[in-house]
Amino acid sequence: MLRSFPLERIRNIAIIAHIDAGKTTITERILYYTGRTYKIGEVDEGTAVMDWMKQERERGITITAAATTCYWQNHRINIIDTPGHVDFTAEVERSLRVLDGGVVVFDAVAGVEAQSEAVWRQADRYNVPRICFINKMDRIGANFSRGLSMIKERLQAKPLPIQLPLGSEASYEGIIDLIENKAWRFDGSPDSEPLEVAIPESKLAMCIEFRQTLIEKLAESDDQIMAAYLDGKSITPNELRTALKRVTLANKGVPILCGSALRNKGIRLLLDAIVSYLPSPLDMPPIRAIDTRLGTEVTRPARDDAPFSALAFKVVSDPFVGRLVYLRVYSGRVKAGTRIFNATRGKRERIGRILLMHANHREEIGEADTGAIVAALGLKDTFTGDTLCPSSQPLLLESIRFPGPVLSVAIEPKTKVDQVKIEEALSKLADEDPTFKVDYNQETGQTVISGMGELHLEVIVGRLFSEFRVGAKVGKPRVAYKETITIPVRVESRFVRQTGGHGQYGHVCLELEPVERGSGFQFVGRVKNGAIPKQYIPAVEIGIKEAMKTGVLAGYPVVDIKATLYDGSYHEVDSSDIAFKMAGSIALKDGVAKAKPIFLEPIMRLEVVTPEQFLGDIIGALNSKRGHIEAIETQGEMRVVHSSIPLAETFGYATSLRSLTQGRATHSMEFYRYEELPAELEGEIKAMGRR
Repeated sequence: MLRSFPLERIRNIAIIAHIDAGKTTITERILYYTGRTYKIGEVDEGTAVMDWMKQERERGITITAAATTCYWQNHRINIIDTPGHVDFTAEVERSLRVLDGGVVVFDAVAGVEAQSEAVWRQADRYNVPRICFINKMDRIGANFSRGLSMIKERLQAKPLPIQLPLGSEASYEGIIDLIENKAWRFDGSPDSEPLEVAIPESKLAMCIEFRQTLIEKLAESDDQIMAAYLDGKSITPNELRTALKRVTLANKGVPILCGSALRNKGIRLLLDAIVSYLPSPLDMPPIRAIDTRLGTEVTRPARDDAPFSALAFKVVSDPFVGRLVYLRVYSGRVKAGTRIFNATRGKRERIGRILLMHANHREEIGEADTGAIVAALGLKDTFTGDTLCPSSQPLLLESIRFPGPVLSVAIEPKTKVDQVKIEEALSKLADEDPTFKVDYNQETGQTVISGMGELHLEVIVGRLFSEFRVGAKVGKPRVAYKETITIPVRVESRFVRQTGGHGQYGHVCLELEPVERGSGFQFVGRVKNGAIPKQYIPAVEIGIKEAMKTGVLAGYPVVDIKATLYDGSYHEVDSSDIAFKMAGSIALKDGVAKAKPIFLEPIMRLEVVTPEQFLGDIIGALNSKRGHIEAIETQGEMRVVHSSIPLAETFGYATSLRSLTQGRATHSMEFYRYEELPAELEGEIKAMGRR
């Protein structure tokens, strides 16, 4: 693909938000207005182009992040429409890792919701510049001002409204552009152009005040506007737009727009804002990487003539073309048929074909250039988070971190034929989804699948039945407990076997100590004077890691532990990798048993939005479920309860909440952290783990 757009005219963006804020509806309008589709798809009718999976259309929600490319004002916009449900947070995580900008969508009635905060934190983590779109301004209860204050207070952001709504709720008809000092009216027809109208006299004073405030806020973060402001100069719309882009790219402020996507109001102006304020690849700092030969940091500029570098951020098993690997090209170019190097796994790969994706439709291209988001065929050993580059210049880009699964179910094939099919299907699904794990329990002979929540596992199981035609029996969901230690211990272990010929000899001395919650596993090799040869030390670490998969209390994984190998011994003839691996494994088991092990349980953040009359009942129910109330907030006539609650207490919560509030309350949950399980529940969990 020869470059048809200069780099400064490319935008790589994500549409992110809480579930039901209107992300997919906005994306469908963008595709229509940019000429990518000839008919507007609707989520409620199951005709949305971006929600192409069968389960997405049945449920009316986005499950997998879908990529597309469209064109506006001579710019190429690569868009990823992400899910809003917390169970599919990995899709948002990997999208934000490889994109340059984001459009954050808010419901004008609900304002900033729980998952809005979660995606905002994810965008903060990757320093992604954002613009905000307050959607559904035509709904009863829509409140633009409250949305602004919630963005400021709950997200700790600096909102910079560049539009004001013209009317509200049923009388909503357009926007007032504070940059140009113009008003635009929309008639709701997708094919009608916005109509410029005079700003109503009743709104003039407010417009002057908001525009002045916008200039003052920009002056706080931008030296050029500050100089013009202090000199008393008139600031032109172009100067305002340029300053807004500088402030947005520096993440010092967030432009705020508004509209109603379902009624086709405000989408063209949103596209203008994407082009005006969100970054091109050239606006982003050169990507940092580690040179694997020297161990030093290097950068790759966003240029076609720079060495090729790309990050694999998604794997999909396409039933028609096979295994697709989605790539973001950060520098250089790559042609179909080229041999490249997977620096993460140390393997050479060949890119067979390169595809430009439009949801599940494919357009074959011959070459991918800098800034491109494409899918590649032929990459057999490349997975999410892997770096691709030339073998002559190997480097590692920062990978993508995903949260661990918190819920499990046992799954059993119905027949021997299903056994083979289920293994193949689960392997493909685990390839696609880094938060989905598959384990085989040796003791029970069961296959256990783990995910981020009930909906996540429901979708996985549904795909097994519908896509892969697997016959299987599925157990009830079980919480993914963990085990850890509470005191440091020292432990010594020997693995000695003597048979005919060479024997086996491995001797290790380990120090185990607890580390901060969420730190995972740390291994330190501190053997002195060659007590254990260097080539055997990695085997000790492998043995420890394998032993950590099943704890001593009830067989749950061991986490948050530091293992220091400080001494040991070896035999000139009988020592081997296997012997030291076994010694490390035995030492870990013995050490954990002595280190006062405890259970850890997953805790969820729970947000409940309810009419005030049900507040007491909801608080009482949460207290009975070991919930902890953190704050209660007022949003108009509604009350928002912020709390934390053990995952084990949340099964069936949606049903009980509906019956408690006559169906008038809503809730959302996301994983928060692991905490120590109360001692009085340990016996019950031990018994459950042994089953």
